[in-house]
Amino acid sequence: MPIKLLALDIDGTLLNRKSKVTPRVREALDQAQAQGVLIALVTGRRFSSARPIVQELELSIPLVSHNGALTKNITTLETIQYHPFENATACEVIRLGREYKADIICCDDPHGLGAMVMEGFSPENRALEMYLKKYWDSVVEVPDLLQYLQHDPIQIMFSGKCDHMDEFCQVLETRIGERAKVFQTRYRQVDLTIVDVLSPTASKGEAVAELARTHNIEQAEVMAVGDNHNDLPMLRYAGVGVVMDNAEDELKQLGFELTTSNEEDGVAVAIEKFILQNN
Repeated sequence: MPIKLLALDIDGTLLNRKSKVTPRVREALDQAQAQGVLIALVTGRRFSSARPIVQELELSIPLVSHNGALTKNITTLETIQYHPFENATACEVIRLGREYKADIICCDDPHGLGAMVMEGFSPENRALEMYLKKYWDSVVEVPDLLQYLQHDPIQIMFSGKCDHMDEFCQVLETRIGERAKVFQTRYRQVDLTIVDVLSPTASKGEAVAELARTHNIEQAEVMAVGDNHNDLPMLRYAGVGVVMDNAEDELKQLGFELTTSNEEDGVAVAIEKFILQNN
């Protein structure tokens, strides 16, 4: 059955290590769109940091951000789908983060371009510092996140060293249970893990399924490509799930199709194999 919807993760998948879309990948995307395939970017990124990529690629389908918690039209900023994170659970998560001395960001402003609300961060978290400098216009500093948070946010995000965040995730899942979903995005080469905690109804898989339903596309007609643990829900939903060669080994052992790395035009290789040769 030909693919009609292509769901792509961004970092580590669509983009290479220089955060660029290579010419071969761009050509494959253009050819797929010319054949009528809808292409959706489905990312753990915030809406405003992913939006320029969608604009550059001239994709018309809404952008799925925050691991599926927020889907918006990039032009009108219309909110298509939103899974707010219940306030009381969000506050409990923040308290746990404080106990575990994790750096905490509250992602907020779902109906605008988005905001990162925070009290500060540890000086040794250089990766977070570099990220915040890049998106400083979106940062809102407050003296106390719990006093600020009198409403449901988009999500609570933590970052830190991989092993420490692995331990913290076990604590979160034990204490919070089914009241939230916890997604990890690991970058072991720089010893950084990002932990996203959000509504239990949100995931990349649920968001892709909703896009498919909206466009009357069968599950078997969906292809998803990703490289990290937060991609698993959409990889499992898709009729064709493809894992990048630069993914962690445990993901590559789960039985998905494999493609080359993001340094070797892996997205283009997958599109050429599963879409352009079959549509």
